[in-house]
Amino acid sequence: MQASQIVRTFAEVRSNRLFETFVVSVIIFSAIVVGVKTYDIPEIVAQIVHILDWLITVIFLVEITIRFIGEERKRDFFKNGWNIFDTTIVIVSLIPIDNSELAVIGRLIRIFRVLRMVSIIPELRTLLVSLIKALPQLFYVVLLMFIIFYIYAAVGSTFFSEINPELWGDIAVSLLTLFRVMTFEDWTDVMYETMTVHGWSWAYYITFIFFTAFAFLNMIIGIVVNVMEQEHREHMQEGFENEHKELDTIKNELAEIKLLLQQQANRQA
Repeated sequence: MQASQIVRTFAEVRSNRLFETFVVSVIIFSAIVVGVKTYDIPEIVAQIVHILDWLITVIFLVEITIRFIGEERKRDFFKNGWNIFDTTIVIVSLIPIDNSELAVIGRLIRIFRVLRMVSIIPELRTLLVSLIKALPQLFYVVLLMFIIFYIYAAVGSTFFSEINPELWGDIAVSLLTLFRVMTFEDWTDVMYETMTVHGWSWAYYITFIFFTAFAFLNMIIGIVVNVMEQEHREHMQEGFENEHKELDTIKNELAEIKLLLQQQANRQA
């Protein structure tokens, strides 16, 4: 079998739906194995889980090898950040460090194998890429949100520190208290406590919740959704362009075949 045929064969295996489903199932099973390790299990079960863990690592190694061989240009394989991530996770998982000082790192690496689900499922990749692309816009919203937090924390520490030093003693503690208020974790208890001394303090909490929980969080959601829509449109456009390229290739091949047939017919005539 020629090298090109081997590459095509492995590429077909890599793009096979059953193969992708199997890999996703192994990743899910790997997550279950990681969860089982957190329980106090009998020694024999722990040994079985350890064997399964190594079996999963071997399966991942075979899967990475198939994907690498199925790549027509091997250098392009490592131009994809997800391929580098998957390869790194698998290689580090092969290092026998369970009984060494680096055992904790080894367990953490095996936990991160669950993230391979993102590299396998295109929809998850789109979500993560959209979130990363939205970070520059989110930075300014978060910065403005922090400024509002800081101002309200300073005001709260000034007026409410004598009422409850544990919640408003300094600006750092006040920031934590305001985060509690923003997430609606028993925020009414905090408000009623300060209202016993400062009756106007209800306005302080209401305006803060309006700015943070309603305005800024909705802005963040809007930015992420907008970037996701742009990413989806780009994927759709790339799909159309690829389809047009394939159609153009087919048309060119048909034109060449037609030309060859015409030349052959002229020779016979």
